[in-house]
Formats: sequence, structure tokens, C-alpha cells
Amino acid sequence: MIDAHHHLWDLAMVHYPWLMAKGVERFFGNPFPIQRDYLLREFRADAAAHGVLASVHIQVGAADGLAEAKWVQSVADATPDWPMAQVVFCDLTAPDLDAQLDAFQTLSTVRGVRQIVGRAPGEDALTGTNDLLDNPRFLEGLRLAGQRNLSFDLQLIPELMDQTAQVLEQAPDTKIALCHAGSPHDRTRAGLVDWSTKLHSLSTLPQVTCKLSGLGMFQHNWTVDDVRPIIETCLDQFGPDRCMFGSNFPVDSLYSDYATVFQTHRAIVPQEMHNMVFEETASAFYELLA
Repeated sequence: MIDAHHHLWDLAMVHYPWLMAKGVERFFGNPFPIQRDYLLREFRADAAAHGVLASVHIQVGAADGLAEAKWVQSVADATPDWPMAQVVFCDLTAPDLDAQLDAFQTLSTVRGVRQIVGRAPGEDALTGTNDLLDNPRFLEGLRLAGQRNLSFDLQLIPELMDQTAQVLEQAPDTKIALCHAGSPHDRTRAGLVDWSTKLHSLSTLPQVTCKLSGLGMFQHNWTVDDVRPIIETCLDQFGPDRCMFGSNFPVDSLYSDYATVFQTHRAIVPQEMHNMVFEETASAFYELLA
């Protein structure tokens, strides 16, 4: 099986400004418990205990995206018995985008890029992240990524789905991985109905695949019944061939242990869909064999 969304960090090798900020509460909670090294050894011990034998590392806000990517490559090279692909950070609006992508694609583990469109309503309002959608260079960058056989990991909130779908329709050859089921942050009944309705704008696009990941970030004391409608809605809209499991560790370790996250997803996803959701979809999307 494959974990299609996790992070690693070695604080002596790569600087993560968001992670090491003191006294800053984030939308996902207080990062203090994870302000320490989180290495493949620890992640692998948790994941392998449940039959996960390969993974996809997702960029996580390093000060230098290329430095992070090179470090992840070194980790993968040092542990060839653990197949690992990676998604790197790259500003798709950068004037030297071609050169940046050239540098990333010298690394054999690189499969895609991520540039966050939306994190949470409050943080987005402060950072202006959503402005990417109005920038024509962002669309040009998406198209270039697809031309280079690079996917794009899309993190956003439901309020941005309709506008984002209009952008993605113009880049049909770029594979899109929707992170964290589209971040349904309003867990009221009305909020989930609104998320589900907006999700259709993305699920109807054939190049979009959905990650069942990060469901604890907006509801820390979640239960199986809380996440069940989210997972079931994603499976209904995308189908198992366009859904893949991701732990979002160590961020989701703030609320749950790996066993709880994994076993919850396994219990909710119907048995006949397990092979697709827990291995085959991710293997095909990221060209990664477990």
C-alpha cells in the first residue's frame, strides 16, 4: 500500500519558517508538538505496521524549495527499499519557471509541484494566497507543468473551488491531486452540503484525483462518524480510481496516531475499493510502485 501524502523534516538540514515560529497558532492548531525532527525512520515504522510500503512526500513550506527537494532525494537514495516519490514547491508564476523546473527534474523522485491556493479562510485573508487564481501566469505555469509530465497538488478551500475549476479547465493535460478532500472546514450539516456541492466543479474534471487526507486539521476531536460523510462523498463523486489515501503525518499526529487515521479510512472505504484507494490510484498517479 501507498501513503500518498506525508511530510518529513530534518531541522538541521532544511529551514521551515512556519514550523519553527514561536507562539503562533495555525489553522491546524499549535505546531509545538511537531517542532522536532520527523524522519523517514519514524514515519516508516508507523506506516509499515499497517502494510504501507511506499509513500509520496509533499513539500511543506521550506524556506528553500530546491534545498528541501534535494534533501528528500538524498533520503530516498539512502533507503532504496522504501520507494518514495515527491511533490516539490515551485512558484508557477515565477519568471524563471522553466529553469526552476529544469533543476527539479534532475531529481529522479520528483513527480509534481505544489503551490497552495488556499489554507483556511482567516489565513488566506492575511496572505493573499487566493490571488494566484487571478494571475494569468499561474495558468501558464499549470500548463507548463503538464507539458513536462508534472502533476499539480492542489490545496484550497471550498470557497475557491468554482473559480479554480474554471482555471483547471484551461489546463486539461495537467494531472491534479486535490489535497485533503478540498479542506471542508465547516463541519456543520449545511457546511458539508455546501462543500459537496462545490466539490462537483472539481470532480467533474477528469484530470482531478482526490486525496482522502488531512481530515483532522479542521476538527481535531473527530470521530469515525464525523469523517465518514466526507470520505463517502469523495468516493461517490470521484470513484475509487480517482481517490487515494494520505495520512498527512506528522501534521495529523497532532490529533491522532497513525493507526487510528489508517484504520478509520480502511473501515469506511468499502472492501472492494481498497486496492484502488490504498495503492493503485496513487501508484498510477505518481508513477510509483510499492
